[in-house]
Amino acid sequence: MSREVHVRFREGLGVRFPRATRLVILVKSRRAGERVLRSIQRFLAKHLRLELNEAKSGVVPAEGCEFLGFTFRGQQIRWSHGAEREFKRRVRRLTARRWGVSMEVRLAKLSQYIRGWMGYFGLSEYYTILPTLDEWLRRRVRSCYWKMWRRPRNRIRQLLKLGTGKRSAILAGLSRKGYWRLSRTLSTHTGMTNAWLAEQGVISLKELWVNIHYPEGKASEHRLPR
Repeated sequence: MSREVHVRFREGLGVRFPRATRLVILVKSRRAGERVLRSIQRFLAKHLRLELNEAKSGVVPAEGCEFLGFTFRGQQIRWSHGAEREFKRRVRRLTARRWGVSMEVRLAKLSQYIRGWMGYFGLSEYYTILPTLDEWLRRRVRSCYWKMWRRPRNRIRQLLKLGTGKRSAILAGLSRKGYWRLSRTLSTHTGMTNAWLAEQGVISLKELWVNIHYPEGKASEHRLPR
């Protein structure tokens, strides 16, 4: 868009906006929003010979607006439900037990994706869900290890090596319950602890978020948001 057209558009509507194909314009009322929308449609048609995509455009309350994976909740900006669903879909894919790769490769790919995702969505002020997502993520990784260990004798040996009590390790190793169910038992948790998983390369969403919002390590001095 040329500077001349940009200025004329800005002066005509009293709206400032960046040069972009997608944007959100915030106004004080729905009536003002509808007026601005009509003006934009006329401007695009007259000066640029473009049509507004009506399926992706509209006047909605700020809290009902989703933009580039983000939405608003009161005075907070959060990642959208759609972004969270896509995150879980990708993590399920990377922790699928049918994916025949080593745990080193799996955890490296998982770490790469999570760091990239949090690098983009980390500005979200939505903290409350992070401990739950971390727990879910670790459970999926535990189930991958459980399948990799495969045979009962090896499972028992691995749990004993990691510090699980003998009786508990034997009961878990001989159990015929599914991977997902056993990944949440006391036996697997006392062996594959959170600290051990972190040593293997499982990163924490909560820790990444805290480092973004409290880079000086001062999270303890603040009350974490909900």
